[in-house]
Amino acid sequence: MKFATIFLSIFIAVAFMGSAMAVLPGKTVEYEGGDAGKVVFSGDIHGPKAGLKCADCHPKPFGMKKGDFKMTKEEHANADFCGKCHDGKEHNGKAIFSQSAEENCGKCHKK
Repeated sequence: MKFATIFLSIFIAVAFMGSAMAVLPGKTVEYEGGDAGKVVFSGDIHGPKAGLKCADCHPKPFGMKKGDFKMTKEEHANADFCGKCHDGKEHNGKAIFSQSAEENCGKCHKK
């Protein structure tokens, strides 16, 4: 009985740990965007409502823990991060804007 209680407690803790770290639908996370303006990352746009699963982005290229990801200007040009999807191509049947096109900066960066 004691083993079952411990096992159940650990299972519940692990089950809720992911939701404490992920950006769920209806939630947002803000990143400093330097001179370009902050980036507001939406769980509605980048989650199940958009046909995405956690494993599409986590743990690679983005870590699950809040604060793990800090993008530099050099990384912004790297297609392994946001450019994995934001490449101007179609993903999950939906056209996604390119992060490298200057006219799209304001779609993520808010001054």
